[in-house]
Amino acid sequence: MQFPESITDRLPALATLEEDWEPVSRLALVSWVVFYGIVLLGAFSGGGLARWFDLVFVPIHEGGHLLFGWFGNHSLMVAGGTLLQLFVPFALAAYFVFRRQIPGAAFCAFFFFEQFLPIAIYMADSRSQSLTYVTVGDPDLAEHDWSYLFSQAGVLDHDTQIGAAVRILGWIGMLCVVAWMVWRAWPRRPDDFIRA
Repeated sequence: MQFPESITDRLPALATLEEDWEPVSRLALVSWVVFYGIVLLGAFSGGGLARWFDLVFVPIHEGGHLLFGWFGNHSLMVAGGTLLQLFVPFALAAYFVFRRQIPGAAFCAFFFFEQFLPIAIYMADSRSQSLTYVTVGDPDLAEHDWSYLFSQAGVLDHDTQIGAAVRILGWIGMLCVVAWMVWRAWPRRPDDFIRA
């Protein structure tokens, strides 16, 4: 990707995006594809490895409420859990893009989109509020994030449709990330694979 010189002069960090990606060995590429296949199959069946990775994001989500609560806006504090839950893998993906490391960028981007799945479940639960969820502080004062946000936006009656759309976006994103990783890491010539 080439940027105009006027842009790279003002933002020299963008010049790294003009560099080639680090090569990926055949063994590493195959291993990553198998890993993502296992995670996708588990997510499709409603469990598997994706559930374990989701547990990593619970404290990040709850920390987002605390972090954004400092701004004094209740709606921002409620949305802050999901904002931080998505920002962390997005920011890490951007870091690996600037480092030109395909596996790291793909891993973080994959889990950015994978987080759409539990978020979609939480959204679809807005009216029924049947999920057991974790909260920071007094559980008697806890409120369902998406019930509050959807009520404020006037779309609470559409919680299941919005959740379904977010779930579809998550699946499309995960599949596109895996396809991008294979496309980007696949050698342009047969002898381009580095030896593992």
